[in-house]
Amino acid sequence: MQFGLVIRTTGSWYEIRTDNGDMISARIKGKFRLQGIRTTNPIAVGDRVGLDGDSIVEICPRVNYMIRKSSNLSKKSQIIAANIDQAFLLVSIREPETPAEFIDRFLVTAEAYKIPVTIVFNKIDLYNTTDKEMLNAYMRLYSILGYHCHAVSVKTGEGIEEIKEELRNKITLFSGNSGVGKSSFINSLHPSFNTKIAAISEVHHTGMHTTTFSEMLPYNGGYVIDTPGVKGFGVIDMVAKEVGHYFPEIFSTSKECRFANCIHRGEPGCAVIKAVEKHYISESRYASYLSILEDESEDKYR
Repeated sequence: MQFGLVIRTTGSWYEIRTDNGDMISARIKGKFRLQGIRTTNPIAVGDRVGLDGDSIVEICPRVNYMIRKSSNLSKKSQIIAANIDQAFLLVSIREPETPAEFIDRFLVTAEAYKIPVTIVFNKIDLYNTTDKEMLNAYMRLYSILGYHCHAVSVKTGEGIEEIKEELRNKITLFSGNSGVGKSSFINSLHPSFNTKIAAISEVHHTGMHTTTFSEMLPYNGGYVIDTPGVKGFGVIDMVAKEVGHYFPEIFSTSKECRFANCIHRGEPGCAVIKAVEKHYISESRYASYLSILEDESEDKYR
């Protein structure tokens, strides 16, 4: 048996770069479908797998992975990528605007799986005065919370060179809501990255899905992982008492709550609610926290 890295997924077929440098197209041996893996994709880009000919017969243990609620609810969840050194979340203030809740849901999931995140605000060449004020507010908020932030324009090239060095020798997942320019950004890193680009919908001002599969692209001693854009980011497999652990400011403040099992939804002596009222904790972050607690809509994040 030989081993390799899953660098591309296309439906039921996987492109594997073996440890000796060969490229093999392989499929999953049927038994994996019966092992109770509750995801739409038991194997993701970034996985190391064992091969018997053109059959995948073993999935090596993962260091980590990024996961979201899947639109295929019978399978519960979708693994975006595995064995990641860092994630870059591309967002935009306009055309389209990335909701704060989307950002926070991504960050919460990354915190849960111990994946460092850098937030990249794209399309700054389009921003008016109000947009720039919002950009500065976002960057202050997330920087204070410990997240590295960049402001870039793929169109003008502003800020791109600074990011290139941060990708050196790392496996980096790129993600974002549809239309924020993720494919254009990845293309700007290297001319050989011929990722498809689609126009923004003029009617809805939301993005159109351009990448339909996930792929690892060799870059600067590591890999860049390109993934399909998503319209929402559903958090999976978190119980109410754990959610606050993945909001750093809520977790640190919760130590002052009167009750150890406080989930910060109106309990007496809740230090988190007091911190929100005094603006020590952002109202948008607290709203995202409540949304995750109360998220019961089965089709909200398709």
